[in-house]
Amino acid sequence: MLVYEGIKQEFLDDVVNDLITDRIYEKYRQHVGRSGEAQIRSWKNSMEYMYKVLIDEAIPYNSGVAIEFKIPGTAKRIDFIISGYDNAKKESVVIIELKQWQSCETVLEADGLIMTYLGKGLRETTHPSYQAWSYASLMRDFNESVQNHDIMLYPCAYLHNYKITEEDPINNDIYKEYLKEAPLFGYGDVIKLRNFIKRHISEGDNKELLYLIENGKLRPSKMLQDTLVNMLDGNREFIMIDEQKVIYEDALRIAEATIRNKEKNVLIIQGGPGTGKTVLAINLLVELTKRNLVCNYITKNSAPREVFYEKLRGNFPQKHIRNLFKGSGNYIDEESNIFDVLIVDEAHRLNEKSGIFSNLGESQTKEIINASKFSIFFIDEDQRIHIKDAGNIATIKQYAKDCGASFKIVELESQFRCNGSDGYLAWLDNILEIKETTNYDFDFDYDFKVIDSPIELRELIVNRNTNNKARMVAGYCWDWITTGKTKTDVYDIVIDEYDFKMSWNLYGSIWAIDKDTVNEVGCIHTSQGLEFDYVGVIIGDDIRYENGDIVTDYTKRAKTDKSLTGIKKISKENEKKAKEIADRIIKNTYRTLMTRGMKGCYIFCMDKNLQQYFKDKLVK
Repeated sequence: MLVYEGIKQEFLDDVVNDLITDRIYEKYRQHVGRSGEAQIRSWKNSMEYMYKVLIDEAIPYNSGVAIEFKIPGTAKRIDFIISGYDNAKKESVVIIELKQWQSCETVLEADGLIMTYLGKGLRETTHPSYQAWSYASLMRDFNESVQNHDIMLYPCAYLHNYKITEEDPINNDIYKEYLKEAPLFGYGDVIKLRNFIKRHISEGDNKELLYLIENGKLRPSKMLQDTLVNMLDGNREFIMIDEQKVIYEDALRIAEATIRNKEKNVLIIQGGPGTGKTVLAINLLVELTKRNLVCNYITKNSAPREVFYEKLRGNFPQKHIRNLFKGSGNYIDEESNIFDVLIVDEAHRLNEKSGIFSNLGESQTKEIINASKFSIFFIDEDQRIHIKDAGNIATIKQYAKDCGASFKIVELESQFRCNGSDGYLAWLDNILEIKETTNYDFDFDYDFKVIDSPIELRELIVNRNTNNKARMVAGYCWDWITTGKTKTDVYDIVIDEYDFKMSWNLYGSIWAIDKDTVNEVGCIHTSQGLEFDYVGVIIGDDIRYENGDIVTDYTKRAKTDKSLTGIKKISKENEKKAKEIADRIIKNTYRTLMTRGMKGCYIFCMDKNLQQYFKDKLVK
């Protein structure tokens, strides 16, 4: 959908006559919603700069101009598009990402990310060149008109308020591949941007290419399909066995019937920790895309999708497949059935509303079901660890019914984590008083130890990290003061009694697989959905053992933890309900942390009574 479209001459006239902002806003209000004063000011400012760029007579006056083009199947909008033909009469489109930025800071440990002031504070966001490049990649990979007509896409970014120097953080070498794919222009670069456009557009198209692109059907490109298949081929991380393969074939049959019979279907796949949910999800993503279906892999948290994207990608340089990996808030106001298949991993983490302030949309579950012909939800309700976690089987069933979808539920039972021991999981549920089980004794083959100091725990994990598959994690009971910073002598987790100091992970979403992060501690938000050979868990003061019972205390959680935001308000209205919610979240958090290890789990408890309680439970 285009908010504004015309030829260059019409655009120039609208700017000169002070009509451009009104015309953009009117169409935006009709199709998207109201916009704030800041957005309107930014349109006015940016369009005046684009007027200066396009006034050159060598840029054809009948070139197509589009503003705020929504890429179908996404919530993403391209700020400015110019269309026409190059000197060889080849269809050409220039994509321009416009920014109001004036400064930024480099993010050294994360691919394609940068820090800048957005709203009222310094925030982590995508580099403008990465953003423009990714939008072009989306169109190449999923727009049938771009594929069939071989339309050439040339992305760039224009930061017209930003005086960019060679030494500027935005030009750091870590961004060089994106800067090469999508050149960066700043304050004073009007002539350079003009030359970039003229190099690719020398003849106008009377906005015909805009029509083709706007009306192009969603379809995965052959290159995308082949790339995914090659990435998965022989990748041992994603080999399926037993009922994984059975459910995989069942899901493929449902997908085929969905498309063939023009049905709408929902499949729920239940499975506890280590039952291979993500391996199955990634295999389905690859195979269904290979079958020419438009699919996304979805998680609420970025950590699982970033890690599994990296594992799938391996040594392949094609980063454009990242566009298949999406957050759960991307489907607000999406067209009904625009996707063939949406695959939701960690569906228990879905929220009701989306956005930074949780004020957008109605229900992520409903939005996903609405947007797809076939929705697949992987879920474990015992891993809900946040007060806003709203994903549950009853809700999925209800929205499936509301959207007219057929419904099926299956279960993954085979245990691949915790040395394949269902006994350990049952013992853990019992010992944490999550639910009573028949297994009260530690009588199974799994390397579980209670360690007497955090220093010893760290040493044990470092020694176990021979293949980069051992990590430290902790309950979120220490403020995250080093977030967004490079390595310093400031530590987050300090336990004075043992002269122990460590930091929360600085490497963001790929902490779980980066080779240098064994000396950093992960929290529930960076480790859920992931697995290691060995995990070392520091159990904080939010859970204790008193008078023969497990006791949780949400007041001991860090101020920087948002998992229980709002619990104090609930407590004022209903103290019993607040304690029940907090108790379940805290216990689920430690259950999740203590089931990350394939071969072993080692723990240290801040509460000495709890430490002794675990030791006593190890006696057979």
